[in-house]
Amino acid sequence: MAGVIEKVSLQFDREPLIQPFGFKGGYLDELWQSFCEIHVSDGKSGRGMGVQSVLWADADTFVEHSQAGANAMMLAVTEKALGLLKGKKFTDPIALMHTIFPECHAYASMLTGNRRLPATFVLNALVPVDFALWQIAAAEGEMKDFSALTERFCPAMDQRHEKLGAIPLISYNTQADETEALLREGIFLLKIKIGANPGGRNDLEEMCRWDIERIAQIHKIAACYETPHTDCGHPVYYLDANGRYDSRERLERFLDGAAACGALERIVLLEEPFPMDSGICVERFPVRIAGDESIHSAEDAVRCIEELGYGAVALKPIAKTLSVSLEIYKQAAKRGIPCFCADLTVPPVMLEWNMQVAARIGIIPGLKTGVVESNGAQNYRNWKELLHRSGHPDAGWLHPQNGVFDLTDFYGQCDVLRG
Repeated sequence: MAGVIEKVSLQFDREPLIQPFGFKGGYLDELWQSFCEIHVSDGKSGRGMGVQSVLWADADTFVEHSQAGANAMMLAVTEKALGLLKGKKFTDPIALMHTIFPECHAYASMLTGNRRLPATFVLNALVPVDFALWQIAAAEGEMKDFSALTERFCPAMDQRHEKLGAIPLISYNTQADETEALLREGIFLLKIKIGANPGGRNDLEEMCRWDIERIAQIHKIAACYETPHTDCGHPVYYLDANGRYDSRERLERFLDGAAACGALERIVLLEEPFPMDSGICVERFPVRIAGDESIHSAEDAVRCIEELGYGAVALKPIAKTLSVSLEIYKQAAKRGIPCFCADLTVPPVMLEWNMQVAARIGIIPGLKTGVVESNGAQNYRNWKELLHRSGHPDAGWLHPQNGVFDLTDFYGQCDVLRG
């Protein structure tokens, strides 16, 4: 019989980045990593980790406060969640997340002063808590295998890839020589941030022109490379707009620009072009549109797929919790909609957590292998130290070769379920 949650704790570290990291028209130069422990009266325990990205979760809160202030508010929501769990009987992570989410959201809205606070802000704060709860669930069921742990919640997650393509990030300030170096290493899917804010003027026409020039520059570099991992035989592109486009017409102008330089046919995904509450239908675009921030529940996934025409979904166990990601994937798989695992600039331990999902879901059309986004090595100043903290500093699945993570030993040796 499951026990009662009786003890919780929370700590955090501030991890500096190599250089300012730009997206959503803004920049951050450090990420807070949160660590929690949850102990149950029957002796079981779990240790969870999370990475806070307020700029991703809610750009308004990031802009309206100092970077440290915004992070402190998100950490306070994690603390609130842990407090709400104390005294509750341990059931399963998904049920417990549903129980505490409404009160956490109300608290976060009060704290930030934002009555329309996106659910992503709260989910980002709940990741370490959810991680710890899944470790306890594994201990309760005496499970050491990720598939066995999640099967009853999401039976559709039944793949077992032998390798995963690495997806690095091409940010606003990634230089041409850096992009070329990635392509020489065998990278075949480039995630490119669009929606820049040149000059800080928030001029959307200027943004669109900048994005067109940017995709043309990158395509000129990538066009001559070949790869066995895509249907077209060349590197392909995954564009992330983070909701920066305001209308179908402006996005169509950008895509016309991509077509003019020859890049359009290489775009396999265009993620979150419009603000999450815009209600803009994404059907009849010449590229596959994926949802990310606009999808924070199974209900959101159904609405975006059936009513708004989304053709792919970004899963983020490392940003929206594994609990929510399983519920979203179950609905997407039922409707034949492909999913992929996106990053939040996480350290190696959380990359392994993300890989557990990425290794078990289907393949994006246009590709010949599964993929997982990982840009931590590009952005963390102390990446080598973080590798050592993972306990698997030399593991093949953490060091891509020729653009691919080798999962030969991953399933037997990567134990993220330890509590």
